This record gives sequence, C-alpha cells and structure tokens, in this order.
Amino acid sequence: MTQHSLSLREKIEQSPMSGYQWLIVVMAAIMNLLDGFDVLALAFTATAIRGEFSLSGIELGYLLSAGLFGMTAGSLFLAPLADKIGRRPLLLIAVFLSAVGMLGSAFIAQYEMLGFWRVITGLGVGGILVGTNVITSEYSSKKWRSFAISVYAAGFGIGAVLGGMFSVMLQSEYGWRSVFLAGAILTALCFLILLIWLPESIDFLTNKQPRNAEIRLHMIAQKIGLGEGWVLPSKIEKTKTKLPITQLFSEKYLRSTLLIWTSFFAIMFSFYFVSSWTPALLKEAGMTTEQSVSVGMMISLGGTCGALIYGLLASRWTARSVLILFTLLSSASVMLFIGSASILWLAMVFGILVGALMNGCISGLYTLNPLTYDADIRGTGVGWSIGVGRIGAILAPTVAGKLLDSGWEKQNLYIGVGFVLLISTIALFFLKRRH
Repeated sequence: MTQHSLSLREKIEQSPMSGYQWLIVVMAAIMNLLDGFDVLALAFTATAIRGEFSLSGIELGYLLSAGLFGMTAGSLFLAPLADKIGRRPLLLIAVFLSAVGMLGSAFIAQYEMLGFWRVITGLGVGGILVGTNVITSEYSSKKWRSFAISVYAAGFGIGAVLGGMFSVMLQSEYGWRSVFLAGAILTALCFLILLIWLPESIDFLTNKQPRNAEIRLHMIAQKIGLGEGWVLPSKIEKTKTKLPITQLFSEKYLRSTLLIWTSFFAIMFSFYFVSSWTPALLKEAGMTTEQSVSVGMMISLGGTCGALIYGLLASRWTARSVLILFTLLSSASVMLFIGSASILWLAMVFGILVGALMNGCISGLYTLNPLTYDADIRGTGVGWSIGVGRIGAILAPTVAGKLLDSGWEKQNLYIGVGFVLLISTIALFFLKRRH
C-alpha cells in the first residue's frame, strides 16, 4: 500500500525521534563545532601571525574582519543554492570551501593571501550555518525540534572553547600554521562523513522532485523507521517569474521577513558587542587582564549551556514565547552586568547568565527562522536572515568603539544594548506564527 509523502512529513512531526534523526542532529552539531574552531582560528593565532608579518593594528583588524565578511556573503549568496540544488549539495560545497580555506591559510607567504583564504573559509561557514539550520529543523519532530536545534547551535561554543585549548598546545609545539592545518584535516573528515551519511531533505525531494527522488524518499523513510511505500505527490509546476530573494518581499512574507530580520540584527548586534568589548571594558573598570579574560570565558561557557536550556524549555512551551522571555531577561541582565564589575565573583555569575540568555536567543531564532518560510524558499529565507544578523555582528564592535570615542560611558553602552534587545522583543511579539 502506497502512502502520500506529505504524510511522511507529518509522520516525522508527530513520531518519536529515531536514532538516524538524532545522527543528523549530531552531524549538524559537529559541523557547527568545526565552524567555531574555523571562525576563531585567526583569533587564537593572531599574536603569532602579527609578529611574523609585522602587522599593524589596522592590518590585523582587516584579517579578523575578513572571515566575518565571508560568513555574511555565504549566508546571503550561497543560501539560495539550497532551494535550487538541495540542502545536502549546499552543505557539501560549504564544508569543502571551509576545508580549502583552512588549508590555504596554513601555507600562505603574504598576509594578504591569508585575508583571501579567510574570506573563502567564511563563505563555507556561512553556507554551513544555513544548511545545518534548515536540515536540522526539517528532520526534527515537533516536540524535539527546539532542543535539536539548540544541540546543533551549542556546537559552535564548544568548538570555540576546544579550539582555544588545542590551539595553545599546537602552537607551542608546531607553530601557528598547525592550527589551520588541523582545522583543514578535521573539516575534510567531516566532509567524508557527510558524503556517506547525510540525507537530502524530505521537503526538497517533495517540492523539487529531482532525479531518483522517490527512491531516495523510500530509503530515508526506511532509515527513520517509518516503513515502506511512501511516494511523491503530483509535481506542481510553479511559474518562475520571481527569484527566491524577491519572494521574501512578497505580500505573503514581507511582514514576517522584516520582523525576523529586525530580531536577528538586534540580537546578533547585542551578542557581538558583549563578546568583543566586555573583556576590554571590564579591564578599564578595574579588573586585571586575567580576571577580565576569565569573565569573557564565562560568557562563552554560559552560552553553551543557554542554548541547551532554551531547547529544553521550548520543548515544553512554544518556541516563540520562550524566545520572547529570553530577550526580556537578556535585556535586564545586560543592563545589570557592567555594574557588577567591581566584584569578580558577581561579574562571573552575571557573565554566565548573560552568555546563557543571549545564546538562548540565538537558538530561538534558529528555531523560528525555518518555520517562517515554505520549503521552496526556506534556504533563501534562512540564509538572508542570518546574513542580516551577521551585518549587525560586523557593525557592533565599530559602533561601540565610535560611541566610546565620542564620550559615552561604559554603563550607558550596556544600557543601550539592553534597549536594542527590547527591539527584538517587540519584533518577535508581532511575528505571526506559521507552521
């Protein structure tokens, strides 16, 4: 007896998560873990690179920005490929670019070439963020979707922490190039794992119906443990009068697009301000260098926990409601955080709290984002939302620096960021729930 493939999608929504589905989540988390390593590899090795090439502060700043620009471009311009060629091919291309970028970075002779390879690495990471977000959402049940996305999102922070530890050991023995080489090897291994085990998304197979789509659908259903006989529906030919990007601004999506973009920009702006400026501002407030770095590490540690906590809460209550609560609490904690700078233990507690809440906000956006768009433009919608968020991430350190130069007090900066987070709360409140 044959079954309709839309029922397969509904069955995935309602059924317990199988081992194969959790394997897909783990693969996404591993990709995100490697992203955390790849993105911060330059930060881990910046001192050694600056010394070898006698770089000025501005030149080093350009190198640090190159990866972020690449990530933004990857989210904006690689994302539409997910809706044209599939989620799986996009992820394979993106992981390959990331591996090549890391490998090239290990063998540069001039610092300008390092900037080029950092852009290539960033392009890959931007594509990975889009593909992992979409495919994790599509293979998760309704009950566990928020938690599954939070597990994948937590991978980035884990990768950053482990990357920092390993980079210290590698540099002391083999020099800074070994850090990039190790990243290239690990990313290449990840590529092989994906090539063997990563499936295509069911929504893509159903909507686009590429060659052998029904056979692939049948194999996926068996691996998930949902039986046999699933078939594709009759293909609906859609007029190709609009590009996927322009559809984001159609009457159907315009409101949702503007609200989710506002939320992404505000939350990513706030997160990268806190991440980039907190150690320096705490030092100015009277802490030693070691103390300020310790508080910065607490923010990263809290972030990993916060993503998982958000996922557990959102598996019991609606993802949107939990996210609104997290943005409100993030706003309050950021405003109170800088006032704790005179007491180390209190600053560390607030650091963990701020990191947990703000990373929970990012996990929440990753959960809501794919549900905002239908399958035929989901990759484009997710990619552009993340790209807009990355623009906020790029602007945050610069805007904060200019405000400090113009005479703003540290406390006022954190209060301002608290109000920016409230903007995301308002946007999320008006975001209509679509599923």
